[in-house]
Amino acid sequence: MTDKFVPEIMTELRNDIVRVPKVIKKCSGILIFGKKIRSIIFTTDIAIIRNTDADAVIAVYPFTPHPAITKSIIEAADIPVFSGVAGGLTHGKRSAYMGMFAEAQGSLGVVVNGPTPVETIKAIDDVVDIPVIATVTSFYSKIDEKLAAGVDIINISAGKDTVEVVKQFRQNYPDLPIIATGGPDDETIEATIDAGANAITYTPPSNGVLFSKKMEKYRKMEYDEDHHE
Repeated sequence: MTDKFVPEIMTELRNDIVRVPKVIKKCSGILIFGKKIRSIIFTTDIAIIRNTDADAVIAVYPFTPHPAITKSIIEAADIPVFSGVAGGLTHGKRSAYMGMFAEAQGSLGVVVNGPTPVETIKAIDDVVDIPVIATVTSFYSKIDEKLAAGVDIINISAGKDTVEVVKQFRQNYPDLPIIATGGPDDETIEATIDAGANAITYTPPSNGVLFSKKMEKYRKMEYDEDHHE
């Protein structure tokens, strides 16, 4: 069966959106409240979030979670947002409150980093009605207790070992929804999908890199105009 033609609406002003690799469409996706999520862009840059074809955004960052950041990202996004609410330093009641804020502001899910205590995960799960996503960073991450405490999805980010870690957790948990980092190219993304990932996170080029490409384009346009005259 051939793929059906999909009409695309695009304007000249929006033509430079950040597109995720097409190979991500090969994964099954995760169905959350009726929305199928395959591609998840990893950024907190609201300009990129506003200009991407990803299915969702995972908004985690190396600072304590704050409602103002969550609110700004959700207001700017026109796609679902998974918001970071807990980590190595931020846990307990603060994380539970952050989970409540994130849900109230419109998050599709909340994300807890690897070091988050089980007690914090349970506190979050007790007050939210959206999926709890736990980050897994290695073969040795113990998730049984976290699953029992309320984790619904795992997000595997294990660097160069990601494919093997996905494979291990898929073997141990056949039905568990798994998000994973796809790596630098189509080959590593496809390997991650084949290992058992249901959805892929994609790290876009930085704003600086994107601007550099655009400035190069502008310089070429000016050069062509100058020499055409």
